[in-house]
Amino acid sequence: MKKVLVLCTGNSCRSQIAEGYLRHFAGDKAIVYSAGVETHGVNPKAIAIMAEDGMDISSHTSNNVDEYGDIDFDFVITVCDNAKERCPYFPGNAKQFHHNFPDPAKATGTEDEILNAFRAVRGQIKTYSENFVKNNL
Repeated sequence: MKKVLVLCTGNSCRSQIAEGYLRHFAGDKAIVYSAGVETHGVNPKAIAIMAEDGMDISSHTSNNVDEYGDIDFDFVITVCDNAKERCPYFPGNAKQFHHNFPDPAKATGTEDEILNAFRAVRGQIKTYSENFVKNNL
């Protein structure tokens, strides 16, 4: 079984959403982890917009990448430029992938506008995750 790590800055939004979708699309083909180069806690809006799409990430935790130093990952996916620049070296043959998704936590405006920003990023990550599984697992 393949091991996949999704890495972001704070393991709060984008990496949590990607972890949820990658687990969904991969099924029993992979074990999916997410982490941050920092930990900011799982964003409640990320939990809410994933629930809208039938994905329950409410039990996810915000983890630091240092917690996974002993796991031999097959794939490391960075979902923001900051994480890519700060991504630690992973021993072994981990294939690295990168896609810089907008940070919905930085969205401003009304509550509806902010939620719509989260939904837009959710859609991008869902498509990316489905394609990643089809092409790599």
